[in-house]
Amino acid sequence: MSQEPRTYFLFLFLFLSHGVASHRVPDSRQDLHPLLQKMAEEIIDGSYLNALLDLIQFQSSHGWTANLSHRVLAYLNSRNVAFTIPSLQAAVEHHLEQRLYQPQKLLEDLRETDAQQFCTAMKCLLEDKKDLLELEDIVIDLREIRKQAFQSPGVNRSLFVITLERCFQLLNSLECVEILGRVLRGSSGSLLQPDITEKLPQDLCEDAFKNLSAVFKDLYDQTSAHSQRALYSWMTGILQTSSKATDDSVSWVSAENLWILGRYMVHLSFEEIVKISPVEIGLFISYDNTTKLLDTVYDITPELARAFLERISSSSFDMRNTSTIHRLGLLVCFYDDLDLLDAAVAQVLLHQMIKCSHLRGFQAGVQQLKAELLDIATMNQTLNETLGSLSDAVVGLTHSQLESLSPEAVHGAISTLNQVSGWAKSQVIILSAKYLAHEKVPSFYSVSQMGVLLAGVGTRAFYGMDCRDLLQVLRSTVSLHVSNLSPAQKQGVLSKMIEAGDATSGIVEIQGAFFKEVSLFDLRREPGFNTTVLKEKELRRSQALFLYELLSKLTRRPEELLSTGQLVKGVTCSHIDAMSADSFLAHFHYFENNLSLLSPYQVNCLAWKYWEVSRSSMPPFLLTALPAHYLASVPASQCVPFLISLGKNQLDSLVLDSHKKNSVLRKVQQCLNNSTADEYVVDIVGKLLCHLPAAVLHRGVSAQAWATALHGLRDCPDLSPEQKAAVRLRLLEQRGLPQNWTAETTKDLGPFLVLFSGDELSSIATKFPDILQQTASEIAGTLPPEEFLWAVFDSVRNSSEKSPSSAPSPGCHGVMAPSSGDIFKLAEANACWAPQDLLCMEEHTFVRNVELLGAVRGFSPPQLMTLKEKAVQVWDMPSYWKEYHITSLGRIALALNESELQQLDLSSIDTVASLSRQTEWTPGQAKSILQGFLEDSGYSIQDLKSFHLVGLGTTLCTMNVTEISLIRISEFRVVVARIGTLLCSIHVLAEFKRKAEVVFGDPTQWSSSVLQELGTIAAGLTKEELQMLDKDLMPYFQPSAIKCLPDEIFKELSMEQIASLGPENAAAVTPAQRRQLSMLQLQSLQRALDGANTRSWLDTPPSASPTRTPSSGSPPASSTPPRPLLWGHYSRVREEQTAFWEIKRPCHMGSLAWLFSAGSSAQDRVVSGACAWPFSVQAAGPGVWKQRHSRL
Repeated sequence: MSQEPRTYFLFLFLFLSHGVASHRVPDSRQDLHPLLQKMAEEIIDGSYLNALLDLIQFQSSHGWTANLSHRVLAYLNSRNVAFTIPSLQAAVEHHLEQRLYQPQKLLEDLRETDAQQFCTAMKCLLEDKKDLLELEDIVIDLREIRKQAFQSPGVNRSLFVITLERCFQLLNSLECVEILGRVLRGSSGSLLQPDITEKLPQDLCEDAFKNLSAVFKDLYDQTSAHSQRALYSWMTGILQTSSKATDDSVSWVSAENLWILGRYMVHLSFEEIVKISPVEIGLFISYDNTTKLLDTVYDITPELARAFLERISSSSFDMRNTSTIHRLGLLVCFYDDLDLLDAAVAQVLLHQMIKCSHLRGFQAGVQQLKAELLDIATMNQTLNETLGSLSDAVVGLTHSQLESLSPEAVHGAISTLNQVSGWAKSQVIILSAKYLAHEKVPSFYSVSQMGVLLAGVGTRAFYGMDCRDLLQVLRSTVSLHVSNLSPAQKQGVLSKMIEAGDATSGIVEIQGAFFKEVSLFDLRREPGFNTTVLKEKELRRSQALFLYELLSKLTRRPEELLSTGQLVKGVTCSHIDAMSADSFLAHFHYFENNLSLLSPYQVNCLAWKYWEVSRSSMPPFLLTALPAHYLASVPASQCVPFLISLGKNQLDSLVLDSHKKNSVLRKVQQCLNNSTADEYVVDIVGKLLCHLPAAVLHRGVSAQAWATALHGLRDCPDLSPEQKAAVRLRLLEQRGLPQNWTAETTKDLGPFLVLFSGDELSSIATKFPDILQQTASEIAGTLPPEEFLWAVFDSVRNSSEKSPSSAPSPGCHGVMAPSSGDIFKLAEANACWAPQDLLCMEEHTFVRNVELLGAVRGFSPPQLMTLKEKAVQVWDMPSYWKEYHITSLGRIALALNESELQQLDLSSIDTVASLSRQTEWTPGQAKSILQGFLEDSGYSIQDLKSFHLVGLGTTLCTMNVTEISLIRISEFRVVVARIGTLLCSIHVLAEFKRKAEVVFGDPTQWSSSVLQELGTIAAGLTKEELQMLDKDLMPYFQPSAIKCLPDEIFKELSMEQIASLGPENAAAVTPAQRRQLSMLQLQSLQRALDGANTRSWLDTPPSASPTRTPSSGSPPASSTPPRPLLWGHYSRVREEQTAFWEIKRPCHMGSLAWLFSAGSSAQDRVVSGACAWPFSVQAAGPGVWKQRHSRL
């Protein structure tokens, strides 16, 4: 990202500069081609876009010769127009800013072009073959022009509008459709608003219509429901017009029309579907690619799907024929002809229903259909006989059904079972045990066949495998499933590999996220790392810090390190400070392209470095990492690039302090003048939209911009209560009360339904229960407001079949207990069940849904207690429960008291690990789990392996000082990072810190990587140890460690240490810690929050004069400079100039910003850049040029 202007008109500056530098302007006019005369007149008028288009048109039909540039200059001088390089540069740069940052101006320019110029512009966007136009010393890069146009906010919108306005009148419609496709595919989908159909042509040729329809089908998922309906109407209007149907009794929906509609076929009405001719529907089903099309109708409803199935059935196709079933796509999910269905057909249907998980909604019905087909498929056969032919319906098997399977049956069906998605962890445990039952120790061959079932292999079993087998597993395709292993299982694998002795080869084989489990201790023992083996590995920050420091001693090429996977996480401020100005600017794009991997402290270091070496070209988003007053350095003229730069990044990750964020947002509002006038402004602000104040959202976004703004607000992860209230009010003003909404409105506003009250949602729950329930499923993983959950609950309860149990339990007469369908649909809204409802649940319902219920985060203690009682009722006392029972409970296990926890069989560390994943245990419960494991497994604390420590998790916090001291150092040192994630008491952390000293030495010698590795353990440092830490290490504490530091110890930090915390750690300081600080310490803390400079260079105020321009190697003005649109051929550079000239890349317009900087003479600034200007390089080198133009 670069704040400097990038222009399509750059060539004009270089083109004319070349002429001025090379030749004297002739005294009189010379003959000039009319098109070039026109171009020159447009230059005089400042119509640079028109001039560019004329030049491209001229070059496409005429050869360019060296004297043409002299003739153009002669013509200009004959018109008494004298150009100097600075004046032309200023004009072009201003034109650039207008067009790039105000795309409305580009739209106006394109509207004013003549027909030939417009056609040239469109063909430049269209053609890929001719990417370079060579004009002697100048090359125009059309590919780069297209790239920049499509990537600039708002420019896509202008190109879209002008294409619709003019293209179809002037160009071939097929070409216009291709241009529209390119523009739309490069947009977010917000360009396709419902009113778009008013601008679409109605008289397209057949091929153009089909191609444009294909574009709309490709963008279906990015298009709002209202826009989908509008585009469907446009498509069907044209299809009906061209249809041969003569009256209403004959359907216009032919096989070909269905194919053209594609995914839009789901918008056909029920009445239109039932009128489709059997011949046409039969022809449609017989098309080769029909199955592929029907596999994409994700939003089809049961009613319409069954209507299609009925029409297909009315044709010549046999609905029970295997070939027909294979052609049905997602229609198979609603298959309802189950009468007298034989087992073989049921198995075929189940196999095809794997794809039904892609449906949007109606999953409860799909599960019910699978259950019915499962019963049919296993009729007159045992599960053992049919297991391999049941497809993913096997996930519906209960624990007892899976337990009844023979190991041989599981072995025989493994090729099916290992691919099924949707297994619960408890099911995987059972099946894995069955599969491995006949092997004492798993082998590579057996494990490599397991696929998704790999997660069911016990930690102890992994540890018992041969190391060579484990290495083969990591090299095989089954390694793709290693990410599904628990931390304890991963540590079991690592432990075995490292214990085998050949740790280097083992660690090197580990790829992806699994590598993050490798300890810092083991990394420090391995000398064989290089950048090649790290490319595909994810790194913890402590690993990256160590490895970057290690590898930086082996190479002098920063790009080798910065381009290696996640190694950029390990760059420290000292590394950044040590980079020369030119090296920093040349390599900044590596940081920018990996911004999400960088910590706020690293971004702060980058910002200060950029401010030091090239503040005039600093990417504006970096200003937010500096103290808030630096925002004053952004003039009004640079507001748009500032907004674009900031809008492409996540503000919450750049600015952590709320006061500073308010300052940034005040600058944003100042730039916006507290309003969002049109869609172009929405395009420009990007992700900043999520941070606009409530008042701006309510009153400052114009009606014209609101639809586009709403499209962006859908993706905002965390709107404030005030923002939510403003959006709700605006929606009520724009769309009216929910009771008056259409289905399309309800779908489009799905993510915003959580903003409305229960009363407002009640009408939605009544009119559109499926949409409401689908919305609830799409926001799974969040905790929606209670009123929203109750609306979902009511909609499900009102639509479910009310059939009380024929033999209710005592106290359950008349109670509408949850059904499996209800539980599946409700998800988090299951929290609305009364405890009595849950207690009256039928046993088979509990067994089938225990995992779903155990995942509900909103259950209260009484509800959890009721579900635990249900588990006891179904499975007997806890002493009889097996590992898979305990694992399936999830949060329900929190209701087990200490006595019940002691009854559990906790001999397996995997069982304990499943319990320790819960974070709400009381100290007494956690201690019971720890003691239960030690007693049931027979281990003493000194016997514990590293994977035991990982599996014990939060229960380790209940150990006393004596117990912690018994943990073996050899096991502790390889799981330090895992233990460092625990939020234990300070006494426990202090004891873990003492063990860390044995591993890493005296705290005064700890490095940044060690501090980062220790996590919360570092909070166990004593007051004296903290005070002795170098201030430069303070940013490398983890924020969790800062929060854990006792208030009375935190206050002993020096002002320098506090000021050096860095933005992230400063934001982690608790209110209680803050209250203990002196006024001077609080000022230091504020400096850290602000991102003040505490390192080697001065914290210079914005008013200071800019620093020097770098003198060699890299462009001073662009962080990630676009490839130059044109460049010169430097074939005859004089030998004495080579040292200055040859290492420099060609300049582009973005490199001009530093020309305006103060502090050096103009002639020095012109020639001392880090790029090479092609000013008469064939006639005179830069030294000569400098002498000729010293007057500048």
